[in-house]
Amino acid sequence: MEFPISKRMASFQESVFAELSQIKNSKLSDGNPMIDLSIGSPDLPPPNFITDELARSSKNPDLYGYSLTGTEEFHSAVCDYYKRNFNVRLNQDSEVLLLMGSQDGLVHLPMVLCDPGDYILVPDPGYTAYAAGAGMAGAQIYSIPLKKENRFLPDLQDIPEDILRKTKLMILNFPGNPVPAMATEDFYLEAISLAKKYNFVILHDFAYSELYYDQKPLSFLSVEGAMEVGLEMNSLSKSFNMAGCRVAYAAGNKHLIMMLSNFKSNLDYGVFLPVQAAASRALRDQSEFLTGLRKVYRKRRDVLAEGLNNIGWLVSKPEGSMFIWAEVPSPYSSKDFAIELINRAGVVVTPGNAFGQWGEGYVRIALVQPEEVLKQAVANIEKSGIIKKVLA
Repeated sequence: MEFPISKRMASFQESVFAELSQIKNSKLSDGNPMIDLSIGSPDLPPPNFITDELARSSKNPDLYGYSLTGTEEFHSAVCDYYKRNFNVRLNQDSEVLLLMGSQDGLVHLPMVLCDPGDYILVPDPGYTAYAAGAGMAGAQIYSIPLKKENRFLPDLQDIPEDILRKTKLMILNFPGNPVPAMATEDFYLEAISLAKKYNFVILHDFAYSELYYDQKPLSFLSVEGAMEVGLEMNSLSKSFNMAGCRVAYAAGNKHLIMMLSNFKSNLDYGVFLPVQAAASRALRDQSEFLTGLRKVYRKRRDVLAEGLNNIGWLVSKPEGSMFIWAEVPSPYSSKDFAIELINRAGVVVTPGNAFGQWGEGYVRIALVQPEEVLKQAVANIEKSGIIKKVLA
């Protein structure tokens, strides 16, 4: 029997991620060890103050009903976090919304704002959920290239005016995934001015807000005019190693919060109350946990970047996020080089073109293994001879 499939599913074809996973699994089934640096999933556990709160709350039999919305405690914790860290004052009743992971909001907001034929401006390369949201809304994507010569910031002046007039949403992401770039206040001000002129919304994906190495990244909401035009979405997945808990939030313009809240009220029944309690505890935390987490990622970054540079693969150290965005040695394409690394070095990375056409020529390497494993990855790559071959 043949089953009909909707036209929108044409936006969800099998990706290069699935293809690389099949190659990796085939190698594993043949007994070949693999070092997987392809997926940005934290390998570290949450701190004890989170797991202790989750364990305590989960024993309360009264907390197993539908939560429906974010609790007052959770909304208040988000507001305290923004005031303490970014000097941004939020109204907990109207300017904060609980999300089931930030991808929940990233995919659903386009469905709230866009009709078929409308445009969404997305960074290219960019996180794959942005395209998924556009596909669900039937919107058109206009890719804004992130180029090395522009410090991987979008050149907003290059966007054609006829596209801007049809734009309903611009998505930004700093520190970024897959490109770990950092935005400036001047860049945000330019984006806000453009949004006001052409009447579109800005969504800032701030999932890597706490993973930085020298300079603390700017919250979009801290920039003058941001609350008039947009939202910021943030997740506890990366900052507090709570990826499986699926808890995040949107904050910003109250009208956009209300619109997204109305939409979500038709889709889900909220986040498990003990998870919200644990997330609230995390957002209020003022211990040294995040400082220690950044030190872990800094050491990993330095071990991997310096190791790769020492064997002749020249890569830059990122200022933020949990990825290294590495140029592929000529004459390889992104995908061919990623496959070579699997076959010859037992190291799995993600080809840059999986994130958009402007990702060609790069691979994304996730800092999701201990230092000793990263050292082994460098040793494997050196032993494989891939780098020596292209340098010869």
